[in-house]
Amino acid sequence: MDFALNEEQRGWQMEARKFAEEEIRPLSLARDQIANPKDTFDWEIIKKGSQLGFRTLAVPRAWGGHEADFVTQALVMAELARGDSSVSKTFSQCWKWSHLIAASCTDDQKERFLKPFLADDSFVLGKGGTEANAGSDNRMPPENDPKAGWKLRAERKGDEWILNGTKMFIANGSVAKLFFVDARTNPEVGIREGSTMFLIPRDTPGFRIGKVFNKRGWRFYQNGELIFENARIPHANVVGEVNGGVKARATDKSEFGDIELAANALGICDDAVGMAMHFARNHKRAGKLVIDHQLVQLKLNEMYMLTEALRSFVLRAAWERDRKLPDYGNNVLVMNYSQEVVQRVTRANMDIHGPEGCMMHARVDKLVRDAMIWTHLAGDTVQRVKVVKRLPLTLPAGD
Repeated sequence: MDFALNEEQRGWQMEARKFAEEEIRPLSLARDQIANPKDTFDWEIIKKGSQLGFRTLAVPRAWGGHEADFVTQALVMAELARGDSSVSKTFSQCWKWSHLIAASCTDDQKERFLKPFLADDSFVLGKGGTEANAGSDNRMPPENDPKAGWKLRAERKGDEWILNGTKMFIANGSVAKLFFVDARTNPEVGIREGSTMFLIPRDTPGFRIGKVFNKRGWRFYQNGELIFENARIPHANVVGEVNGGVKARATDKSEFGDIELAANALGICDDAVGMAMHFARNHKRAGKLVIDHQLVQLKLNEMYMLTEALRSFVLRAAWERDRKLPDYGNNVLVMNYSQEVVQRVTRANMDIHGPEGCMMHARVDKLVRDAMIWTHLAGDTVQRVKVVKRLPLTLPAGD
């Protein structure tokens, strides 16, 4: 197995690192400290990143994108996250769903939605799956409970679908111009057999944005409420088949979601390790450099080990997806593991900084708060339990 980066991968990695250091990091803390969650977003940084290709990274070249492979996406995600993980997530959210347009949508849908997305530096995408009482059971619904999962209802009326219900905590919820939305089209069966995915523009009649959630971490990243009140969606906006919503998402290129979170966590860990090492080498405690204290040395050792283990797992999972190798659960496992790592590494960074690490609005504090988001996104018990069913009886031999 060769993890040596090719010229294109290294080029994207260096471009992302430069952008993170020069553009994202300088505004990171200022945006994080804004009290109103509706005001934390910064369109200029999105437009600048888009002009460098970070918004359209995964779109096929045939449609004007860059067709970056999974390894490249993971590298870019991690580098941007070193500047600010929530800014990085805003970009990668577009990779997942723009590629789904290219992979699963009709030519008509590509003309109507993919072309405008490519042409507009402020065009970001959102995905409406989660609801107030439907989270991880959307991903892995219980076979014996057909009512589990989302409740948003879609009823067909001629050439239109009428949607009623609410989605919660939706990524890019207050800023996206186009949403992929999952809805129940057959409430008598489970969501695997009875849901349909729709493309829904922001200006659709009967559809509006509700509250923007005030989160402890990832404050730049907009999570909003989507409200549907007799929203009328043309049948031409159905993605894939009616009652085939789960199949519509099941493309190789839409599987970046789990690796995406792990790569983002890797960027936070790289940032935390660098901060801890710089502080330990340049500050004294009890008459000697912080790094000369054995307890600090042990913490730094642990931070490095965890970060490098996560890096290897991320690259391995991305490499497997690029080669379309059988998925033995590594996509979900690397996401689960990233929660453990990012929270331990950021907490160790805070410990090493001592009193400085506990100050409000310090970057050390921000990384800890951002890492807490992984408990919701990546460490869910339902996901951890259900992925066990996909694990092989014995570990697959390495290539």
